[in-house]
Amino acid sequence: MEDPVQTFIHVCHENSKWMSQLPEKLWDIPLYNLALPGSHDTMTYCLDKRSVSGNESKLLKYLNKWLPCIVRPIIMKWSTTQVLTVTEQLEAGVRYLDFRIAHKANDPSVNLYFVHMVYTTVTVQDTLWQILRWLETHPLEIVILACRNFDGLTKKLHRLLVAYIKEVFRSKLCPRNVVPTLRTMWRRGYQVIVSYEENVEVKKHHELWPAIPYWWGNKIATRDLIKYLEHKKKMGRPGKFFVAGINLTENLGYILGHPFGSLKKVTLQSLPCLKIWIKQQQPGSQKECINIIAGDFIGNDDFVKDVIELNAKINPPLHCQSKGAGTSSISFSA
Repeated sequence: MEDPVQTFIHVCHENSKWMSQLPEKLWDIPLYNLALPGSHDTMTYCLDKRSVSGNESKLLKYLNKWLPCIVRPIIMKWSTTQVLTVTEQLEAGVRYLDFRIAHKANDPSVNLYFVHMVYTTVTVQDTLWQILRWLETHPLEIVILACRNFDGLTKKLHRLLVAYIKEVFRSKLCPRNVVPTLRTMWRRGYQVIVSYEENVEVKKHHELWPAIPYWWGNKIATRDLIKYLEHKKKMGRPGKFFVAGINLTENLGYILGHPFGSLKKVTLQSLPCLKIWIKQQQPGSQKECINIIAGDFIGNDDFVKDVIELNAKINPPLHCQSKGAGTSSISFSA
């Protein structure tokens, strides 16, 4: 039997450059009409169990204060949605990163962290540099960074965050007035699309894209989640980027009622049904087409591969292709 660790590394290697390996007939289709794999709550692989968010319920904060040895392990099991680092996720083929950004209460520094009930051990600033280093070795891959939530961020911290994003990625940032096709982005050296969930800052900076809609079912049962996603599809897809979240969601009551459970256990049990749903999807511009699909615990199944393979269903009209434009005509900056 093949070593599962070796199998995983092999899968990661295959998917690390999947955008550059798409057929030329897809190079002129906007990225919001392709199927893109994403990770939900990307940074929860590095949560700090000693640092529960101040925005959680009074009951949770009370229990954490008086029963930390019991409560913290439970919180960690239900807060963690990923086990791969951000670099490993990119290597595995993930191209949408879900960043829930926060500033810790009573923290005199301007350091920003990620949060999902619990703050992370790594800062936003360090993570952006990690992403840049990966992009520099993968010059034809494109990543969407969805900056969301912004717990505790003041106007000053928003300004600092945007300035830092621009400082790190510089000419790799794709302005929002560009139709983001692979051919266009490769020619202009763009590799990063930043979605920013704060309209004031978006209006100030043409490098920022508006918030990307996220179809969040808020369901703990797989069947209910699929029913929700099918209902959203019937209502019609947004015109540009959007995310179908296949992540299950628990509430505090469910967590307290399942002290020996975990989000990972619930997620793994749901994967066979979700895999069937994913394989039935169709990317494109039509009403019931999908775009980004974001999931938990990337690397535990064939999720990334299944999403990427949906692009084989696309048959663009001939006029989408530029005559005489082959691989040799693409220039890019690393």
